[in-house]
Amino acid sequence: MASSKTSDASTKKVTTAKKAAAPKTAPKKTASEKAAKPATSRKKTTKTAIVTSEERYKMIEVAAYYIAEKKGFGHNHLDYWLEAEQEINAKLNA
Repeated sequence: MASSKTSDASTKKVTTAKKAAAPKTAPKKTASEKAAKPATSRKKTTKTAIVTSEERYKMIEVAAYYIAEKKGFGHNHLDYWLEAEQEINAKLNA
């Protein structure tokens, strides 16, 4: 029996290593070019959050609970509510 072996050299593909492309960088700016850049001024804008009446009610409800808890739940619940309402109104109007 004759074996038909092919030579490894004839079946291998020769690959060439490709050089990695050097990253292109922008030329450095001179001091005069940096200074020539116009200064931009940013306006500070404040967004006022709009609180719905339902959100305000929940805020007062939670604040009233914590006020009542701090005072031991001993007084009239209306007093806690009114105190919480004053606190929330002050925070929302600030």
